[in-house]
Amino acid sequence: MTESLQRPDPEISIVIPLLNEEESLSELRKEIDNALKDFRSYEIIFVDDGSKDDSWEVIADMSRNDERVRGISFRNNYGKSVALQAGFEKCKGHYVVTMDADLQDDPNEVPEMIEMLDAGYDLVSGWKKVRHDPITKTIPSKFFNFVTRKAAGIELHDFNCGLKAYRAEVVSNIYLYGELHRYIPMLAKREGFDRIAEKVVQHHPRKFGKTKFGISRFMNGFLDLVTILFVQKYLQKPMHLFGTVGTILLLVGGGINIYLAYVKLILGEGIGDRPLLFLGILLMVLGVQIFSTGLIAELVNKNHVEKQKPRIRDYVN
Repeated sequence: MTESLQRPDPEISIVIPLLNEEESLSELRKEIDNALKDFRSYEIIFVDDGSKDDSWEVIADMSRNDERVRGISFRNNYGKSVALQAGFEKCKGHYVVTMDADLQDDPNEVPEMIEMLDAGYDLVSGWKKVRHDPITKTIPSKFFNFVTRKAAGIELHDFNCGLKAYRAEVVSNIYLYGELHRYIPMLAKREGFDRIAEKVVQHHPRKFGKTKFGISRFMNGFLDLVTILFVQKYLQKPMHLFGTVGTILLLVGGGINIYLAYVKLILGEGIGDRPLLFLGILLMVLGVQIFSTGLIAELVNKNHVEKQKPRIRDYVN
């Protein structure tokens, strides 16, 4: 009786999202092999985010010649976050590394990042201290990183760096959509993975193609930051926000209307044509609506919390 042999899971899964990078893929594949062939076992998962060039044909050809290379192809362009999430769901490695496909990230940085994870970190984020990008990309990025660093309370200099390394349990406990790939350290910290380190990495000039960065991605990134900060602070207690705002509006509006009632009933003056009357009514209506939104959010959250089980870090008896 012949017993089938099963290939052991690789130690490292490298997830590479891409869009129209056919010229870079073969060279990137060689650079990864040179960096990791004597280090640890690995797999590469290319996620083609709706490329219009021959990127998928290049990936398919590499996969036929090397079982360590795997690929996912989208029919349309869904964005980097969705591509990373698809790759995370297919990972088999104990550690997960993400990098861009444009050859600007250096695979030679990966071994040291993995060793930092071995030392106990949950996440290691690259820092492109010396960048080879146009000023239209570097200045907005510096401003974005400053705001994110202060808002998140995580001392990272480069949230945007595509070169990051994670323990597998980190990526299995977060979910990416929109532009949330920029905020993976924040998402990880929210889930209890707060051992976060940073490593200065080498950044190469782009050899092929052009950057996919645009002002719309910059604006969308900030909107997603607001979303994360709101969810992180008020997910379990929405009434603390909506109830506070609603109560303040009710008190201000009520105070205005009490004053106008005094003017009308005690002083005998007309108030029907006063803008202050409409302001008082408007504030009270808004206060009731926002307060009611908080109550509805609490009911929704109660149902969510009852279904959610906390992850236990350790247990002793």
